[in-house]
Amino acid sequence: MLSGDQDLPDGIGMARLAWTRLPTADGAAAAASTSAAAQDELFVGAVESLDYEVIENYAYREEQAQRSKFWVPYYIMLKWFFALLIGVGTGLAAIFINLAVENFSGWKFTLTFKIIQHSYFVGFLVYILLNLALVFSSVYIITQFAPAAAGSGIPEIKGYLNGVDTHGILLFRTLVGKIFGSIGSVGGGLALGKEGPLVHTGACIASLLGQGGSAKYHLNSRWVQIFESDRDRRDLVTCGCAAGVAAAFRAPVGGVLFALEEVTSWWRSHLMWRVFFTSAVVAVVVRSAMNWCNSGKCGHFGAGGFIIWDISGGQEDYSYQELLPVAIIGVIGGLLGALFNQLTLYITKWRRTYLHKKGKRVQIFEACLISLITSTVSFVLPLLRKCSPCPELEANSGIQCPHPPGTDGNFVNFYCSKDNEYNDLATIFFNSQDDAIRNLFSAKTFHEYSAQSLITFLVMFYSLAVVTFGTAVPAGQFVPGIMIGSTYGRLVGMSVVKFYKKLNVDEGTYALLGAASFLGGSMRMTVSLCVIMVEITNNLQLLPLIMLVLLISKAVGDFFNEGLYEEQARLKGIPLLDSRPKQIMRNMSARDACKNQKVVCLPRVSRVVDIISVLRSNNHNGFPIVDRGQNGEQLVIGLILRSHLLVLLQSKVDFQNTPFPCGPGVLNRHNFSDFVKPPSSKGKSIDDIHLTDDELGLYLDLAPFLNPSPYIVPEDMSLAKVYNLFRQLGLRHIFVVPRPSRAVGLITRKDLLLEEDGDIATTELQSTSVRAHLNGKTPGGNPHLRRPLLDSLMIE
Repeated sequence: MLSGDQDLPDGIGMARLAWTRLPTADGAAAAASTSAAAQDELFVGAVESLDYEVIENYAYREEQAQRSKFWVPYYIMLKWFFALLIGVGTGLAAIFINLAVENFSGWKFTLTFKIIQHSYFVGFLVYILLNLALVFSSVYIITQFAPAAAGSGIPEIKGYLNGVDTHGILLFRTLVGKIFGSIGSVGGGLALGKEGPLVHTGACIASLLGQGGSAKYHLNSRWVQIFESDRDRRDLVTCGCAAGVAAAFRAPVGGVLFALEEVTSWWRSHLMWRVFFTSAVVAVVVRSAMNWCNSGKCGHFGAGGFIIWDISGGQEDYSYQELLPVAIIGVIGGLLGALFNQLTLYITKWRRTYLHKKGKRVQIFEACLISLITSTVSFVLPLLRKCSPCPELEANSGIQCPHPPGTDGNFVNFYCSKDNEYNDLATIFFNSQDDAIRNLFSAKTFHEYSAQSLITFLVMFYSLAVVTFGTAVPAGQFVPGIMIGSTYGRLVGMSVVKFYKKLNVDEGTYALLGAASFLGGSMRMTVSLCVIMVEITNNLQLLPLIMLVLLISKAVGDFFNEGLYEEQARLKGIPLLDSRPKQIMRNMSARDACKNQKVVCLPRVSRVVDIISVLRSNNHNGFPIVDRGQNGEQLVIGLILRSHLLVLLQSKVDFQNTPFPCGPGVLNRHNFSDFVKPPSSKGKSIDDIHLTDDELGLYLDLAPFLNPSPYIVPEDMSLAKVYNLFRQLGLRHIFVVPRPSRAVGLITRKDLLLEEDGDIATTELQSTSVRAHLNGKTPGGNPHLRRPLLDSLMIE
């Protein structure tokens, strides 16, 4: 086979100078030849790695060369415009979900309250049937239409931003299923929230906008299809995640920090500006909707819905004597949060192993059964609780006692014999979750709840939240976590009030600290959660106490297990790369990591039938391309992706009759967009390729389509350094090669400070000096001998 160096650009030709020969499978050197690049990242079924690295093949270079000087300003402007659209779209989706949930809940409680005036049994049946209908609609949508919309979606989105694509998580039907499924599951009274699904909703909106809509449902536009790389889509999805949190909690700064701390693996200042802008847009849209709803045009929306619990009128200061009970709340939050993670992990694993394998009907029956249990518990338990007389309230306190059930306010009258009595258990149980949290956070409501009622609610709701998590409905854990934490926090607050009688202590303050501690102990967030809690409660004075309970709860929880999202991601087979490599990796080399692998290579000019055979015989997603050098040795000239091979095989325009390298005319046959895989899609499959016997006998030159400059590491590099390189750059493949025999250059920081119109001679001083030293020459040699060396520099 001819090497064809005259047909190769400098990028491929010079790669041969830096890359060493691939050893044969014989001998001890076989392990060093094994490349991490050749091993497929197809971990579990529909999970596949993303290509955040730029594939600098011929099509990419030609497209870059053809772009005008106005393309970069247009590209930047379009990014900001899409950030605006993501904010508006996510804000409108949050408005729709909240209005629907609040109105369904309001109609449900209003109708039930009217019926129980005549018969509690009939009201109980109506209450159960209404909840069952809403939950059934949710689980039916998920099982029949959008299976990827089940759960919170945060582990999948976190995996996507970490470099792992799970099929179906960003499709249009997933967005529709997430929105309407959340309305049914939350409106149906299940022990779950809509905040996690809103993060997934924002990510779906961002992805759909980035790809120009949905081609399957004919809702696409080509003029916005500019973000074709996984790297650009990653930035848009990051904006969508922040927008989801900002819309759920009306916390724009918390949304930015959530995206930075919890879901992203790669960050830069330009992205932060756009994420912050997106969150600000969401805040404006949501606030405008709330102002419009204040006029009474939103039905049962009232003052709830867009979760914000103002406790600024509560405790204004704290004493050092309260630090001990605050620390106790942090420890309780860490213990209960870690226990919650472990229980949900066991139950979800059992559910996936035994229940969900039996079909969709079992999933529907399971969700409906949990709905019946939840409705029964929330209705029957308050009936077993004796009512308490209304306390004496200040005239200007703004608190009314009693309130009818299903309305915003404390002291709910439920199954009470007298008009001036209330049921403290019904105040938090027979109510929407938002109103229940508002009641638990309420200030200046001393002795509203008995310890017996709070303990009963804590045990029952904790158990329901554990069992409900993992069912086939959209489910968030923010609001259930806040309810659990605020319950035991209020219990601690009641004890503090009794013990420190002389201090100005408010029970609602400790409910807030308890909510923060449980979320910190379960989700293991600190900075973002701290800001979110401050933003949703409008109380900056409690910031030090919130920071303290978060630090304690996270430390306690980390002692037992990982965070909720990390545990669920591992259960779902999403291979997340943590921020730090494991300690054992520092004692391992790159060769140790890939010594059991076998490299599957393809020659530069390959027969079509051989390519088909390779693709059918393994699931690798990357293949090294080899060619013969001048001495007949095999040299690696680049890497080609499986998806690119499938595109070439399906198009057939590059097939040739001769086994010789092709000419430069191939450049005009393909655009860079031809090789783009739709987001969250399986893409092309080898089963989609249909070729005749004559076509199978033809040849295909792979040089124009490979990546001539993939990342390479020497075989003796520590695995910890390889890990950091892989994660921080968002790579999919890394070549492991024997240590190069000689250096061809050395790049320093100064060599990278290229001015757009500057003199390149001033930036090649360091690398030229090294090469001149290696050749026994001085830097002041012939400049014509130095210039070609710049094209072959290698970071060493």
